[in-house]
Amino acid sequence: MKASPEAQRRLLDLQAVDTALAQLAHRRKSLPELAEIDTVSRELSALEDERVRAQVAVDDLDRDISRFEKDIEQVRLRKDKDQARLDAGGALREIEGLQHELATLNRRQSELEDSELELMEQRETAEQALSEVKQRLDAAAERRGAAEQRRDEAYADITKEQEFKNSSRGPLAADLPADLVSLYDKIRLDSGLGAALFQAGRCGGCRIELYGADLARVKAAEPDDVVRCEECRRIMVRTKESGL
Repeated sequence: MKASPEAQRRLLDLQAVDTALAQLAHRRKSLPELAEIDTVSRELSALEDERVRAQVAVDDLDRDISRFEKDIEQVRLRKDKDQARLDAGGALREIEGLQHELATLNRRQSELEDSELELMEQRETAEQALSEVKQRLDAAAERRGAAEQRRDEAYADITKEQEFKNSSRGPLAADLPADLVSLYDKIRLDSGLGAALFQAGRCGGCRIELYGADLARVKAAEPDDVVRCEECRRIMVRTKESGL
């Protein structure tokens, strides 16, 4: 393939733009915020599981406390009924029976209230644990939100730079021979680098130094010959800096 030395030199300008675009694409995929968001998201998932377990513990205690309250209320109603019958008077046997039942109900009420108090203390501890995990959830969600905002700001900066680079790439590529750009793009898409400066006997793409026949081939090539590296197949652009 033939191309003027100037066209080949400007191919390096095109490569510089494409290298910058590749770096921007890599930067977009490797923002530290992305790793942070992933880490915090996994933390949030674990905290949400913990919150659910803490909420279930509170709900279970609430249900048990409610059951005890109903039982206590039933005992109170039964006591009020027996007390009313006792106050109304009656046969001695009936009065003794009511007194015995009231004593039994008092013991039962005391036992239920002690059990309820113990559950209420457990609920206080469970509610505190739930409150703590909710606070940790809120803090983690805030950290993720802040990281997402930084990510979005970085994305906006990267997009702006990409748009600027792409706006300069189009006219630059359009001003070069189509067959040269086609070859360059094919190599670049395969290896990430389509053209590199040949300098001090070394390919700027694979950094291998040429000797003997390989170096002689490059030296013997016409200025408008498009020379490629035998090792990496990239276009080796010769300029005054090449030392040939």
